[in-house]
Amino acid sequence: MARVVALSAEDIERIGADLAAGKAATVWFTAAAVGVTAGQSAKVTGFAEPAEGDFIQVRPTGSRDELSFSPAELTLVKPAPRPKPAALKPAPELVPEVVMGLEPGAEAPTPRRREPARKPTEVTVTLHSTMEGEWTVDVLVGKKRTVRWMPVSAGDVAKAARSLPPEVGEAIGTALEAAKNRQTARVEQLKAELEAAQRALRDLG
Repeated sequence: MARVVALSAEDIERIGADLAAGKAATVWFTAAAVGVTAGQSAKVTGFAEPAEGDFIQVRPTGSRDELSFSPAELTLVKPAPRPKPAALKPAPELVPEVVMGLEPGAEAPTPRRREPARKPTEVTVTLHSTMEGEWTVDVLVGKKRTVRWMPVSAGDVAKAARSLPPEVGEAIGTALEAAKNRQTARVEQLKAELEAAQRALRDLG
């Protein structure tokens, strides 16, 4: 089995050179990658600035989404094919269970102590809005990111805002209203451009 090696500085330089030359650069996700399957392939589409943290932009195979990852989450080493599952063996015959009783005068077994209940893990949910009114959500369970900037519709955000405290709902509503106004202004601008183009077309006709 090939040893998985994260991207080095030399690997990143070589990928950058391939992209500059118009060549496709294929990488594979390591076990450190969050939200994707280890061993899955992806195409590198570019590098974000500054080159720190999750700055390598890739498009996973079979997806049109572009995601950002760190060098530790990617490798140039293609994983070995998974072995075929072994044939199922017949289940062993069941042996009757022997119950041991206590003889008179014997001490009862000491009951097991209950383990203390585990503390609930802290979950952090972050909503992010762009100037164009697009929304994404990021989820951290403890220190592990389980959802990485997944797109969500503005309608779903508005529904969630109605069940949150008024201060939070008001802040989200303000962002939604601002995005709506920008889109409305954009529609009016496009209408004006369309009308101007139609007038120019009629003049040419």
